[in-house]
Amino acid sequence: MSENELTSGDFTEQNEPFALFAAWLREAETTEPNDPNAVALATVDKDGLPNVRMVLLKGFDSDGFVFYTNFESQKGQEILYHKKAAMCFHWKSLRRQVRLRGVVEVVSDQEADEYFKTRARGSRIGAWASKQSRPLEGRFALEKAVAEYTARYAIGDIPRPPYWSGFRIRPLSIEFWHDRQFRLHDRIEFRREVPEGAWQKVRMYP
Repeated sequence: MSENELTSGDFTEQNEPFALFAAWLREAETTEPNDPNAVALATVDKDGLPNVRMVLLKGFDSDGFVFYTNFESQKGQEILYHKKAAMCFHWKSLRRQVRLRGVVEVVSDQEADEYFKTRARGSRIGAWASKQSRPLEGRFALEKAVAEYTARYAIGDIPRPPYWSGFRIRPLSIEFWHDRQFRLHDRIEFRREVPEGAWQKVRMYP
């Protein structure tokens, strides 16, 4: 099936969510002015109170959707505790939205190492310097930590911190939403019972 077949006409006729998402993301990359891979990530803390924040999707395939973070951060701790999360992409230029939720697994060390090496040197230093989500007594303390790690890794490779890695959301549901007149939107949800299961497609009321 070609990209044109996926992105033109009635998308609700498509039966494979990952190919459809890939086509929508490619279109967003040509129309969104900033970060077409930006996505709202929702988690829940130990008391059941939800949290949401923006992250960047760094990869996806039929196994799931990958992003990276400090595992000692708030979102990292919440995901490690529950092993579940949800995402919401919204591309205003296309009037489209994709929601997904599912179970979460940690990416392999090899996968995390390979991605970490692609990051800008300053971002790799920042991963060491930032105690993400914890109180900061002042900007100077952060700048001092950056300076210290810059000096420590002035020459050669910068290793990945042991507390910094990636999560892969293996979706149990993926919903595609497309704006229509009079709020009579198109909504198609793909569902499955387990990450290895077959998809069931359901058309939803707007």
